Amino acid sequence: MAEDFARAVEDGLKLGKRIYMGKDRAVQPPKPLPLMERSMHFYLPSAPMVYAVISDPRIVDNPDIPSYQPHVHGRLDPPALIPLQMNGVNLDVDCYGDSAFVQVSGMWRVHCVMRSRSCDCRIAVPMGDEGSILGVEIDLPTKSYSTELIGVEESKGIQNIARPEDGQFLKPHIFTLTIPKIDGGTYISMKLHWSQKLSYNDGKFTLTVPFNFPEFVTPAIRQIRKKERIQLNVNSGIASGIVYQAVSHPFQESKRNGGHISLLYEANVMTWSHTDLSFSYGVSSGNIFGGALLQSPSLYDIDQRDMFCICLFPGSQQGKKVFRKEVIFVVDISSSMRGRSLESTKNAINTALSMLSPEDSFNIIAFSDETFLYCTSMVLASEESIENASEWMSKEHSEGNGTNMLIPLQKAVEMLSSTPGSIPMVFLVTDGTVEDERKICEWMDKRMKNGGSLCPRIHTLGIGKFCNHHFLRMLAMLSRGEYGAACDLDTIDSQMQKLFSKGLSTVLANITIDAFDDHEQIEVYSSCIPDLSFESPLTICGRCQGSFPDTLKAKGILGDLSNVIIDLKIEKAMNISLDKISARQQIDLLTAQAWFSENKQLEEKVAKLSLRTCNISEYTRMILLEKGKIERDTDTTEARKVPKKGDACQLLDSAEPKKILLQILTVGFGDLLATAENICPGSGEEILPEVAEMLNKATSNCCGRLCRHCCCLCCIRCCSKMSNQCSILLTQLCGAVACVGCSQLCALCCPQEG
Repeated sequence: MAEDFARAVEDGLKLGKRIYMGKDRAVQPPKPLPLMERSMHFYLPSAPMVYAVISDPRIVDNPDIPSYQPHVHGRLDPPALIPLQMNGVNLDVDCYGDSAFVQVSGMWRVHCVMRSRSCDCRIAVPMGDEGSILGVEIDLPTKSYSTELIGVEESKGIQNIARPEDGQFLKPHIFTLTIPKIDGGTYISMKLHWSQKLSYNDGKFTLTVPFNFPEFVTPAIRQIRKKERIQLNVNSGIASGIVYQAVSHPFQESKRNGGHISLLYEANVMTWSHTDLSFSYGVSSGNIFGGALLQSPSLYDIDQRDMFCICLFPGSQQGKKVFRKEVIFVVDISSSMRGRSLESTKNAINTALSMLSPEDSFNIIAFSDETFLYCTSMVLASEESIENASEWMSKEHSEGNGTNMLIPLQKAVEMLSSTPGSIPMVFLVTDGTVEDERKICEWMDKRMKNGGSLCPRIHTLGIGKFCNHHFLRMLAMLSRGEYGAACDLDTIDSQMQKLFSKGLSTVLANITIDAFDDHEQIEVYSSCIPDLSFESPLTICGRCQGSFPDTLKAKGILGDLSNVIIDLKIEKAMNISLDKISARQQIDLLTAQAWFSENKQLEEKVAKLSLRTCNISEYTRMILLEKGKIERDTDTTEARKVPKKGDACQLLDSAEPKKILLQILTVGFGDLLATAENICPGSGEEILPEVAEMLNKATSNCCGRLCRHCCCLCCIRCCSKMSNQCSILLTQLCGAVACVGCSQLCALCCPQEG
């Protein structure tokens, strides 16, 4: 999809050369197009953008200066995308700890379509790290549009369903939305909302917001005033004092108060920003430290329990001993992993092996419908053994058609059952869904409850959209591990390196909060608290009924296996919304638990939280609301729908908005059919989410309702291996049986005519 989008933008830029901008000296000459040798990624949006969707090239013209255009025959399929010119932009960012909430307000103009014609306009919203779209608002002269979340049951009554390209994630961090039929020359006022994370490295938070506009969105007329404004507010939470170290734009400090700072950049410019917004500030400390924020719920909150958020920071790496590690990489090598996915996985494992110390040990288990071991026992991470492991991975193992995950996981945990003085870890990498996922989680849950002081941590990474990411998150949660996702093949390397670095740099394990054990009225969103790593701080959120404890202490085990107690300072959260900050984490964790327990009450809880905080979830759907505007004369109470130019009037929203249901925007609960057919992630053979959901429900019960020896998934696997002739014969046979059954039914219903 991303490559098709980039090609459409390239075609649109070529088509835009037809537009005549006039001979006035105040008009800039057309910018030369980028070199054709450039990567297709060059045409993907690096800042919020709006494109005219052009299927009929005859409508392309300057709406202000009509010109002679050579006649063009035919239509464009797929349509070209012409980037619209932007007349103004404001960026507002509020940072709370490691979370950022972004709003972009801008004005675009349909400068490439003649006034007598109209076209669809496609909005593209690139987001930063772990970005989550919260909403889009569009204001036009005669109508307005906005996104909204509704429940799944309510969505079933909407007849108007958008095409996949009209509302989807082009990439995991790029959301696109299409607005229908906007007249040429129209000014589009827009507000975009999303949340994202700040990256963390060596005691320093870094915010990066996509804000790099290409040259071709700058208006051609020089006299148009171009003003860009950035407002940045940072609240460090429990950290006292902010020392910012790097900024991308010439900010002026407008306010500072302890852990809160406000920065403002405002300027009239000739061209729009060519640099992403970047801002860094430090919270480093020599030792591990932390604190807790407490806040009462708002009047509109359905859950009236107090909210709390505990943050633990790893401090400086200098002088700290990390755990000795026993690591096993469990890698899916089924046919769907062939090619880019498997090669990226091998490269990432080689890099991870180089991060191990000589006293660490490792092993590698590859699996499909069979299991392959690099070695029958753990191997010390010497240079020779790492080189041998790399050669073993480069060999061609028999790629099976199945995915049997439980056996290699049990083998890995068994090999790590006796590892005194070290922290055992399993890194699981897969791109598929298996039928016994709940059985795997139940086994892991029992193992953790009956295990020793340092049970194996299972760190999981899901590749593509066919694996059940909620299962992988739940498996990691039960074992105090970390979960990662690479829904886009371009991010496999970076996401694996992030997961490996986080797991291998554990500084504090077996974390407990003393008050949680004795206080039955405290609910923690995560069923098990994960370990603290040098790569990121740890956030623990939850709710409390009644009075919150006056003191908190965090306990854990350090890398030298000594116990440590950390006093946590409790503060009232000021100028910060804990509900807003914890919403995304809470939705993800509760969705995994709802899937595992098949608890309808948890599903309803997630849906209500999703609706209240505007965060998408598996139990809500996004719709596009179209509100027409009616014009009311100021001198009379008469209302009319078609405005007349020059009349004094007031625009009011019409009563009943039109609802358009967008496609499912979440990852879903895996795709058993795609896994059974060994479809590679990103191959373009993806199955619609609605169809996949129906098939997963049909194949979830393997006892076989119609046959005790077969299930729906077994039939799917069998049919996928049939030859064309066999499938034709089977189809004809089923049709004949259906005809016989139909004739017998007719004979019973109409015996006189039979």
